[in-house]
Amino acid sequence: MAASSQSARVARRTAPIVLDSDQADQLESLATGAMRRTPELAEKLLGEIARARIVSPPRLRPDIVALGREVVFRDETTGREHTVVLVLPQDADIDKGRTSVMTPIGVALIGLREGASLTWETRDGETRKLTVIRVSPAADRSGEKR
Repeated sequence: MAASSQSARVARRTAPIVLDSDQADQLESLATGAMRRTPELAEKLLGEIARARIVSPPRLRPDIVALGREVVFRDETTGREHTVVLVLPQDADIDKGRTSVMTPIGVALIGLREGASLTWETRDGETRKLTVIRVSPAADRSGEKR
């Protein structure tokens, strides 16, 4: 990861977040393993996990941002909408819209509900407001929803 992304700031938000217990455990292991490479980002993810309401996987509502789900969010500054699927770092592929949860935007979005807004600081120091528009199952390679 480039040095600029290591020092990237992530969201400052108070919107409630919800994680399923399996993903919370997976994210905690991921963040702990990233402490040497990206300590600021890893600490932010651990903080989000600590403040999250943890539910059993079947109880995670479909309108909550989670690994493997497609998220449409709007940058309120520009009005542009972006669509990403949050994935583990090894599955990330920017050309396919697959964004690692271990990026500033991934940490910012994880656990949010449709309609939630957050203030996010970009790597360039710009403050942006983002709003989660829609959360849905990710499409597989054939274009069908999973």
